[in-house]
Formats: sequence, C-alpha cells, structure tokens
Amino acid sequence: MKKITTLIASLLLMFSFSSLKAEVNFGVSVMAGLASSSGTEFEDGAGSADKNSEDIDEVFAGASVFVETEYAGVTVGLDIIPFGVELGSKSRTDSTTDSNESTDDSGTYNASADLENLITLYANYPIGSAGAYLLGGIHHVTIATNETLPSSNYGDEDIFGYQVGIGVKEGNYKWEVFYSDFEDISISATGGSATHVIEADADAFGVKFSYLF
Repeated sequence: MKKITTLIASLLLMFSFSSLKAEVNFGVSVMAGLASSSGTEFEDGAGSADKNSEDIDEVFAGASVFVETEYAGVTVGLDIIPFGVELGSKSRTDSTTDSNESTDDSGTYNASADLENLITLYANYPIGSAGAYLLGGIHHVTIATNETLPSSNYGDEDIFGYQVGIGVKEGNYKWEVFYSDFEDISISATGGSATHVIEADADAFGVKFSYLF
C-alpha cells in the first residue's frame, strides 16, 4: 500500500505541474474481457510431487476513473480500477493422507483470487490522422487471495504487469482493445503443519470505452 500511495502522490504532483502548461482531463471508463490464469498448488513445499494444477478462464467487467494530459502529442495518464476483478475460484476435498505427503492435510479447500487496487500508468502514441493511437502501460496490482483452508491461510501479493493495445479517440470518446500480462507469483501459506505454496500467472484480453469530461 505504501508503494501505491507514493506512486499516486508522485503522479498527482506531476499532473498539478503539467496543468500550468497543458490541459488535464478527467474521465470514466467501462471495460469487459477475459482473464486467464494458470496455477499450481504444491502441498508439501515448492517443487514437491504432491501438487494440484488448474487453468481458469473468467469473464470480467469493470469500471475505472482516470486523469490524463498531453506532452508533445503523446497522452500520458493514470487509470485506477476501484473494484476487484475475480481471476477464478475453486473448491476440493481431501479425505485421506496421500503416501507422498509428509503431513495429513485432510479437509475441504475453498479458494479464490482477485485483482485489487489495479493502477495503470499509460501512454497513448498517435498513429495516422484519424484519431488512432497505440497504447502502452505499466500495471501495479494486489493479488488478493480469499480462502477457507483446514489449518492455514495464504497472504496477498503486490505485483507489476504491462499493457499493450490500440485505440481510437473521437472528441470526448475513446475505444480501446488491450492485452495485459502480469508477473508470476509465488505465495506460501501460513499456519498449519504442511507447507502449501501456490505458483501462478495471469493475463487478460479486453475492450474498453472511455468518456472524457
């Protein structure tokens, strides 16, 4: 959270100085797309033979607020999604101790993961004369885990990612098609006798519509 606060404060300061020379615009966006995530849970430490792997595709929809300004023809902005985006959820029940496991971790496992506090620093580089532009951005996001485990819990993790895409601006309206890819993560559970570790990665395709005030 300290990293996020520092980033926002620095960018707001940048925009306040830029307003002395250029117009600063505020807007709102709506988006929809497909988030794909793949992960492996190791039940006796990273790399152990006792593991469960899963690939999940999740349709998402969301909204964001943003502020942007222009430098030498290139638009630079900050976009914030105040709501979480679910990457997927799963449930399973272990009823016996496997011969490969060093501890008994019988019980019901329910887990889900969300993208929260997604902040994107982006730039729009114009191409042609019809309002089209290339999109590039850097993400910062918290992977929030929500789980019900017999004897342990996973924590949350802050990661970075990147975004690329193409868009068109007409007056106060913008349309974009984008792809986002996030860092791989490794999260260890706390509590309990077994050493549970999740290793996962996620990406997303989507479309976005924005309105500038």
